[in-house]
Amino acid sequence: MNATWQNYLGAKGASFSDFSVKFHDDERRDVALAAQGTVVVPLQHLGAIRASGEDASVLLHNLFSNDVKKLGSNEAQFTSFNSPKGRMLANLLLWREGNDYLLALSADIHAAILKKLSMYILRSKVRLMDDSGDSVLIGLAGPQAGAALEAAGLHIPGAPRATASGVATVVRLDGARFIVSAPLSEAAGLWEKFVAAGAVPAGSAAWQWIDIAEGLPTVTQPVQEEFVAQMLNYELIGGVSFNKGCYPGQEIVARTHYLGKLKKRMFRVHAETETAPLAGTDVYSPEFGEQSAGKVVIAAPAPESGYDVLVVLQTSSAESTEVHLGSPAGPTVQFLPLPYALP
Repeated sequence: MNATWQNYLGAKGASFSDFSVKFHDDERRDVALAAQGTVVVPLQHLGAIRASGEDASVLLHNLFSNDVKKLGSNEAQFTSFNSPKGRMLANLLLWREGNDYLLALSADIHAAILKKLSMYILRSKVRLMDDSGDSVLIGLAGPQAGAALEAAGLHIPGAPRATASGVATVVRLDGARFIVSAPLSEAAGLWEKFVAAGAVPAGSAAWQWIDIAEGLPTVTQPVQEEFVAQMLNYELIGGVSFNKGCYPGQEIVARTHYLGKLKKRMFRVHAETETAPLAGTDVYSPEFGEQSAGKVVIAAPAPESGYDVLVVLQTSSAESTEVHLGSPAGPTVQFLPLPYALP
């Protein structure tokens, strides 16, 4: 996070650790605010990469799982960057800003993915750069999020995965959730206007809890190369095109799509535990005994108690509904609905 922006937020009561920010000692309070109303969140857990140059669309199209060439000037898309074996190295939200492309991904893998993507440039007329020195990402979520945007003089995109330009770019994730990509010079002023319009400052856990409720995974360092896109339900949220040309891992992703029933899927669960389940934690079910049946993708405190979690799990284990976190005798999870249907 840019030091100027971090200092500003610190003066507003924010505290920081690694790639997260919170406004209350208990992160559950931040989550409760998101469950109760409209919040504004500094998206410190995300990092941004800017791709510019006349070959940028071709380079990204050839590397990512979605059809970048079809991305309109006022559109956003989910996409992924995979290993040659089809395992996800990063999942990204991609949108246009003028002639440039912005890529938002987990901050803990941001530098490594920027370096890896840069290796593919060769003689292409493309520049990839860390965008955190020039702009910041702010999240708005809740019933008054649109009104807060309008109060700040920003336009509201008309549909999910649409964008609107102005002094900042607004990306609409769904009906009442937005990401604002703002120049550093505009960030503090926009924050003040969002708060004045009724949005309550909240920390990273609030945004991650909403991601979990929406069934949207985040690939972090502990789970890199663990999952094929479909295991994270990525084709169900529009993150994979099966009609575009080749990209790293495309053969595996396509084969998984066209051949047979997928053995693992991502599920949303709740665990009544006082210890936060970490990404990469194994999950177990009786039919697999001491052998792991899946892994935790992301977790966040639930508003009242325990943790809400996205787990990738053997579908047969999900059907049995008896699943434990951390060990075969660990906390039992309760399955929660996803906002989209699993095949």
